[in-house]
Amino acid sequence: LMRPRQGCRGRGVVVGTVTLCLAAGWALQTPGGVSLVVPQHNINATVAQNILLSVEYSCRGVATIEWKHVSSWGTSKIVEWRSGNYVNISTAYKDRVTTFENGSIQLLNVGMRDAGYYFITVTEEHGTNTYGTIIVNIYEIIYEDLHFVAVLFAFLAAVSAILICFMWLCNKSLHLFQKRTTHKLTASTTEEIELETIEC
Repeated sequence: LMRPRQGCRGRGVVVGTVTLCLAAGWALQTPGGVSLVVPQHNINATVAQNILLSVEYSCRGVATIEWKHVSSWGTSKIVEWRSGNYVNISTAYKDRVTTFENGSIQLLNVGMRDAGYYFITVTEEHGTNTYGTIIVNIYEIIYEDLHFVAVLFAFLAAVSAILICFMWLCNKSLHLFQKRTTHKLTASTTEEIELETIEC
């Protein structure tokens, strides 16, 4: 009675091992989902800069990457591409977007309208997908204020130069006046001495 039980137990171990191997093989063939890492969720930039919307995705199958922009001006699709295949860039972003194999994109020469939320969707060929979001803040360089400061500085420099020249002229005139006065005093003193000598 003991031997048959050992045989059944041995068969159970073999069947269990085979089942485990089949399950592992099936799991390796079945898509295991998509993972997405967004290292920087908030980006600050100024007008006319280039910005990199950096992400890193991984999946077992072929993935489709799609980027959208949502702002107060509305929602727009930026680009969609399949890894190792086509790239479809929207007309509004032609010559302004560069795509990278890891799912990142670079926006060139950003403007105020580029501020907002950027959504990335990575979809595996079997339908599994994942999402990521990056917030972009764009700040405007106020050239008018800088221009005003430059003009004011130039005006003050010009006024300072004129005042310095005016003071230099006043100083020269004062020196000339003092020399003439001294010369006249010397001449009158000499005349008085001569008159006194004559009177004696």
